Amino acid sequence: MGGVAGLWAAGFARGEQTSSAPSAADEHPLPEYALQQYYTSLKQSSYDRSGGNSDRRPVAVGETKEVFDIAGPGIISHIWLTIAAPDAYHLKEIVLRIYWDGNPKPSVEVPVGDFFGPNLGIYNVYRSAFLNCSSVRSLNCYFSMPFRKSARITVTNEGTRDVGSFYSNIDYKLAPSLPGRTLYFHAQYRQKTPNPAVEYPAGAKELNLEGKENHVFMETKGTGHLMGVTLGVLQNAENWMGEGDEMVFVDDDSKPVITGTGSEDYFCGAWDFGGRDNSVPFAHLYNGAHYISSPERIGGRYSLYRWHADNPITFQRSLSILSSAVTPMTGRIAFTPRPIGIRRNPPPIFRRCLALLNVRRPSSSVRPTNYCPQLCQAF
Repeated sequence: MGGVAGLWAAGFARGEQTSSAPSAADEHPLPEYALQQYYTSLKQSSYDRSGGNSDRRPVAVGETKEVFDIAGPGIISHIWLTIAAPDAYHLKEIVLRIYWDGNPKPSVEVPVGDFFGPNLGIYNVYRSAFLNCSSVRSLNCYFSMPFRKSARITVTNEGTRDVGSFYSNIDYKLAPSLPGRTLYFHAQYRQKTPNPAVEYPAGAKELNLEGKENHVFMETKGTGHLMGVTLGVLQNAENWMGEGDEMVFVDDDSKPVITGTGSEDYFCGAWDFGGRDNSVPFAHLYNGAHYISSPERIGGRYSLYRWHADNPITFQRSLSILSSAVTPMTGRIAFTPRPIGIRRNPPPIFRRCLALLNVRRPSSSVRPTNYCPQLCQAF
């Protein structure tokens, strides 16, 4: 047997006594799902328009496929994708773009894998508050993405082989209006290949107060707040890949308003994530190192995330978040809600696909260089 849970409005039978309505001050608070809603729940998917069961959409080399297009106002509440493609690094080769309110420039322009968290091109199971990946290669995003006039999502195959099956389910709501303070979702992809370390003269103090040589997670101008960062690291040198403090510059590039205590500490881990022989992946609600392979070795890989949902980092004019990590990085993304505007193109495909670059075993006086992608998401 099965059951359905839900809430319905019901009237009382004629003559049945009811108590007088309480004042607003006396009303008992209820969760939002127990209150009447005024939006319409809808979905756009890749279902077979002929009525059959071939729900996939192939994406040829160089082709851009539109997977979502709707007039607003509304809110995208959930994006689900799954992909079958012959290329091992299709998560790096397929680029996701999201456009708001008819703007010809996308507010999101990110390789699919980096957007959903498997930012080294490797699927792995993990779960967080906003992103997850299942054991059967399904990718999910639960960031709320409002739009006033329209929303459009495309995927482009920038690889060298056709994508045989691209499936999508995108849940959204249409609403009568949105609050005046509504901001738009942005995701900024960056990478540095390789990411050179700062080298100090022998015997010199390794001091860094201003972050001039730091690795950039995200830079943007305008008004908004930072929701989080995902970071992928591919080591091409031995030993621990990160020790530098994160620095956050808000509305002033001259000095950080936030300075942390180390790369692993920013992602709410500790002690080199367990070190060379004791690292264990972990994935929590707001932070994780959900993929760790061959730690502190050439070829070692890390996939990390940190969400600032408890305290999004606000800015009125500009925001920069840097790390003085001594790592190889493949990519990082910052997720930022903010007014429509800034974008940053992903680098060419040949630079996004993973490769060990400048592999060498450093002498004791030289720190490692690495390959780093990251994604930052914000409003």
